[in-house]
Amino acid sequence: MNKEEILREALVAREQEIMNYQINIDNYTLAIENIKTSGDPDLTDFLQKLESLLISEKLEQKKVNIMKLAIEQQLL
Repeated sequence: MNKEEILREALVAREQEIMNYQINIDNYTLAIENIKTSGDPDLTDFLQKLESLLISEKLEQKKVNIMKLAIEQQLL
């Protein structure tokens, strides 16, 4: 396997990773909205956990996007 083949596989892996983060971001966003709509005080801790996870997932997705860009630049 040569460098280009490895980079292409890495690019596919990064794209999948970005999609996985996006799925989590979408799920957390919707869950947060549902909890806020419900107004259930028993879910306050869970709401805070989801909000923290949402922030984390967005940051991690940004990092993966940077690495994806670096791979794409090497493939030019």
